[in-house]
Amino acid sequence: MDEAWTHTTVMLKEAVDALFPDMAGAPAPGDGTYVDGTFGRGGHSRAILARLGPQGRLIAFDKDAEAVAEAARIQDARFSIRHQGFKDLGELPPASVSGLLLDLGISSPQIDNPARGFSFRFEGPLDMRMDTTRGESVAEWLATADQQQIAEVIRDYGEERFAVQIAKAIVARRQERGPISTTTELAGIVAGAVKTREPGQNPATRTFQALRIFINAELEELQQALEASLVVLKPQGRLAVISFHSLEDRIVKQFIAKHSREVYDRRAPFAAPKAMELKSLGRVKPSQAEVDGNPRARSAILRVAERT
Repeated sequence: MDEAWTHTTVMLKEAVDALFPDMAGAPAPGDGTYVDGTFGRGGHSRAILARLGPQGRLIAFDKDAEAVAEAARIQDARFSIRHQGFKDLGELPPASVSGLLLDLGISSPQIDNPARGFSFRFEGPLDMRMDTTRGESVAEWLATADQQQIAEVIRDYGEERFAVQIAKAIVARRQERGPISTTTELAGIVAGAVKTREPGQNPATRTFQALRIFINAELEELQQALEASLVVLKPQGRLAVISFHSLEDRIVKQFIAKHSREVYDRRAPFAAPKAMELKSLGRVKPSQAEVDGNPRARSAILRVAERT
């Protein structure tokens, strides 16, 4: 693993404080089991470990083999790492977790390493898989997907209004010169198809976001993890989720809202309502100081809820 690529953890203090409500601002020990669903480069995990007491436990998940290799450097008997996505949270015992953190952002080493193919800023293979040991790369998918499929992915996951034009350009380029294999090839095709763009935003931004989300099934995995949180969290256990774009945040917001109210059965109007399963504790945005120091934090939103 190349150490040249560094990562600045977003909303480090705010997220960890949210998991330890009685310990905000004070490193008092915690003896429960905590989960970092996205280890990344371990910023949140190391901060959680610093809060844990001798009997505390931290279980981390990550699909990225490079993240798992980084996690192996933590020599702490209270810590373990699973080479799995957080969709597998449901494998943990019911009502066993005191705090669950999901940081949905892609890590800087993933973006900045050209070999991973996440960024239009660098020449690299068009891959974008979080887990490079399995699954189909973006290049492989684009080589066979039809125009309608490509347009739907770019529209639905990237909220790109020029999705049809981009899909036409991709298919035309594929028919003329063969499969698209590099990030810069794709970025150039998109730039030629997108005639206008928000100031300061690369024309390929939304397309690359859409393909990354799709190829890694990110939104589906998020839904699975949120549903699993209701099972694995203890009463008064905390759920903290950091999202970075509107599609993710909408899912988290709606999930917390749905489970933060009593549910009445219209077929049995006199029956007691089903008790709410979560208590919403609101949202937090990064400070201006953090955004100034780390521009990648600017779109972050932390939402927190407590299991009832």
